[in-house]
Amino acid sequence: MKTRAITGFFFLIVMIGSLLLGPQVFLGFYLVLTLLCLHEFYGLIIKSGITVNRSAGFVNAVAIFVLFGLMNMEDQPVYHKLLFLLTLTLASVFVQELYKISPTPFTNIGFTFLGLIFTVMPFTFFHALAYAQGVYNFHFPLAFLIMLWSNDTGAYLTGRAFGRTKLFERHSPKKTWEGFIGGVAIAAGVAYIISLYYPELDWKQWVSIAIIIGVIGTTGDLIESMFKRSINVKDSGGLLPGHGGVLDRFDGLLFAAPIVYTYLHFVLNA
Repeated sequence: MKTRAITGFFFLIVMIGSLLLGPQVFLGFYLVLTLLCLHEFYGLIIKSGITVNRSAGFVNAVAIFVLFGLMNMEDQPVYHKLLFLLTLTLASVFVQELYKISPTPFTNIGFTFLGLIFTVMPFTFFHALAYAQGVYNFHFPLAFLIMLWSNDTGAYLTGRAFGRTKLFERHSPKKTWEGFIGGVAIAAGVAYIISLYYPELDWKQWVSIAIIIGVIGTTGDLIESMFKRSINVKDSGGLLPGHGGVLDRFDGLLFAAPIVYTYLHFVLNA
């Protein structure tokens, strides 16, 4: 528990620092996190006996995250033109498979693309949260993380204290309905406090985001658990002592970030 707490504290400081140090550091840090998650995802797939196209996957990951990130930072016509390069990098996944000897080439291709969808695209949406109003504003991604952590912590504490009814025992035996409800309630309470300091949205909208994060984030956690159980592994990696892998720490973000960004887009442009 001590190792887990120390690791979590320092990782928390680094993540918040990357937001406060400006758009360039924010882009670079979350690009690294994206690649680490993709690395763990591909590693788990390889353990299951599928040969993904790692090199093509990483090239596409960098291209997708950086190009959309630059468009968020400064919407220049040249970046829109560079998007057409993705047709070549994405096609390379198929071409690379031509030179391999594999009985299941399209399985390899499919899981290579699944890695991009499962890890890269959600972080692209998370990065875009900082530009939801057109200019860099760390309030949205920081508030997202605070509500996500509040939900996780609240679910753990209330589940441990009051948990009786299993939420989805087949995929996550420790999760309970009491913990789930407690996590969402605590995240909603934190969202109200956030609304007092971040006036970009009113309290109802911040609370709505907290509920989205609680519900969709928990679903993402369950889906990642289902994925790991399907290939008989406990943790996605060992990079974070006491926490497992990076993918384990961001499973909630991977599913919640695109939904929250969509919600913000319609709210801010209504």
